Amino acid sequence: MRLPALSRLPALAMALAVALGAAAPAQAADPAVGVVPGASARDESGVRVDIRKSVARKRAFAGQDDGGPTRGGVTSRIKDLTDIEGVRENQLVGYGLVVGLNGTGDSLNAAPFTKQSLQSMLERLGVNTRGATLRTKNVAAVMVTANLPPFGTQGTRLDVTVSALGDATSLQGGTLIVTPLMGADGEVYSVAQGSVAVIGFNAQGEAAQIVRGVPTTGRISNGGLIEREIPFSLANLTTVRLALRNPDLTTARRIAAGINDFIGSGVAEPLDPSTVAIQVPKNFQGNIVQLLTEIEQLRVEPDQIAKIVIDERSGIIVMGQDVRVSTVAVAQGNLTVTITEDPIVSQPEPFSDGETTVVPRTSVSVDTDANRRLAVLREGVNLRQLVDGLNAIGVGPRDLIAILQAIKAAGALQAEIEVM
Repeated sequence: MRLPALSRLPALAMALAVALGAAAPAQAADPAVGVVPGASARDESGVRVDIRKSVARKRAFAGQDDGGPTRGGVTSRIKDLTDIEGVRENQLVGYGLVVGLNGTGDSLNAAPFTKQSLQSMLERLGVNTRGATLRTKNVAAVMVTANLPPFGTQGTRLDVTVSALGDATSLQGGTLIVTPLMGADGEVYSVAQGSVAVIGFNAQGEAAQIVRGVPTTGRISNGGLIEREIPFSLANLTTVRLALRNPDLTTARRIAAGINDFIGSGVAEPLDPSTVAIQVPKNFQGNIVQLLTEIEQLRVEPDQIAKIVIDERSGIIVMGQDVRVSTVAVAQGNLTVTITEDPIVSQPEPFSDGETTVVPRTSVSVDTDANRRLAVLREGVNLRQLVDGLNAIGVGPRDLIAILQAIKAAGALQAEIEVM
């Protein structure tokens, strides 16, 4: 057999490599980027790009932690988990008068502040009422509140809420007179005026009365006009701080990791469970709005502590998905004593000297819940199994509150109980 020439060896080796590559099973491509993981590609400029970094970024957007597998939870946008420090609303408050009420305003004798305010307003309009007797029931003193939105510009309108301060029974049909709204610093930032829209109503007669909703509180849509702006230079910031709405160390670290994977450098750092600091990169300086817009759309999986919230007044119980119970036996039973009075009438025979009397008859029953059984909750059960096990005992919300507190006292409940 004749050996091939040395010049043909590279060609044969190439053909053999192609044949072996075709016979080998194809490596699955990552659907997130459409290429084989760990491979390399070239971008438009001809520079080789490591696809692994693109895969890591895709995983960060999908809520995975540092390229690792997810917990199977629901991801949320950073926009829905955090607030930008410094970008917030400011509360405004003012005192004013509502006029035009149909006899449902304040009694001037019982509300002297309403009388003084009415006299002061009339004097500013050139009407002197000092020493006169005012008996109008068409005026009510009110407190006006509003929220000044972030970056609210001069001339922008906002909604205001009007609440009665005196003994007015309804603000329906009233009109708010020009009222300055002040901030915490005492400066006027807005002026409110307009017709009050009331959802509730009050109707009464001589012997009956119907009240639906709260007729002493109303709202004026676009009733406030911004007169002064709050200066805040967002574009000149060199460091942006994100405040978590639900502080958590794990969530803060995941947010920082997602931002770093997106930008490609370690510009984000979790400072504490409620704050993530971002150093503005050089290519985003002066254009921080674009940076925040991109960051807000990143998706991460928020983490939360195991918590049970109990409202004893309404019997509402809310449990988190991470609530776990160690092996424990639970039995529930109440002693119920029922007393029923069923008196009977004893009627004498005709033409007798007897009298009709009422004979008492009492029926007493005791329910010891003997049919209740002892239930065993296995160790490490999830939320659904915990609820099913407690429902199998046949307990109501009120008894369930006591059971959860007893399990917690026994040290078998790995969760925090918060009583509202």
